[in-house]
Amino acid sequence: MTLPEQHIPAGQYDAQAQRLIDQAFAIERPTFHRDETPLPLVGSAPPVPQPGRPPMSQKATDASALMLAAGATSLMAGGSASLVMLASDYADPAVCAIVFGAPAVIVLAVARLARRAREVVEAAPAPVHQHFNGPVAIDQRSITSRTRGVIARNRNELGG
Repeated sequence: MTLPEQHIPAGQYDAQAQRLIDQAFAIERPTFHRDETPLPLVGSAPPVPQPGRPPMSQKATDASALMLAAGATSLMAGGSASLVMLASDYADPAVCAIVFGAPAVIVLAVARLARRAREVVEAAPAPVHQHFNGPVAIDQRSITSRTRGVIARNRNELGG
């Protein structure tokens, strides 16, 4: 079996090559796909960490921001102390430590006082609001039980 020879005139080689290239790339293929289906509000997939700060609890996030702020504040206080000592050639480091350290001591004392006050407030029992309609008898006694000894002896005390 012999194939017929194709005779292409000399001037049409470039046009024929371009036609074959265009024909090969004429098939349109999608270069991307966008899924437009709405995502569920709650799914079974675990959360994916996002770039930036690592995932942590709200308390840890608050503590982290507080530490960053305290670090920036201490940097400013130290820098200003350095500038004062540099500006006055005869500045006493002990005096500068007292002047720039006093606000930090006051802040620490106030923070400790606030923490103790918060503990006292949290330890206080929550108020009980009861609303009744009609005749009601309220008995708010409590019973405390203690078990002591080798042979168990229960003693119930009625508290008032």
